[in-house]
Amino acid sequence: MYGLIWRVLPGPWISKLIMALGLLVGVGLLLWFFAFPAISPHMPFNDGAVETGGGGGAAGDGSAQAEVPGGASGGQ
Repeated sequence: MYGLIWRVLPGPWISKLIMALGLLVGVGLLLWFFAFPAISPHMPFNDGAVETGGGGGAAGDGSAQAEVPGGASGGQ
């Protein structure tokens, strides 16, 4: 396939090289800005395995506060 593209491009080898690099960059930009954003909602990369709702703290009501060592916890 690359040989076919090389034979179809006109001119000497230096102009073929420049046009082939331009085609490569053009295809990459089309993929980067159009194809990949179009399929990204369908890909599983953003699916988290950890549940984020419902909890924290000993009682599970979210009222526990973390103590920061050396922080501004008052009383010092």
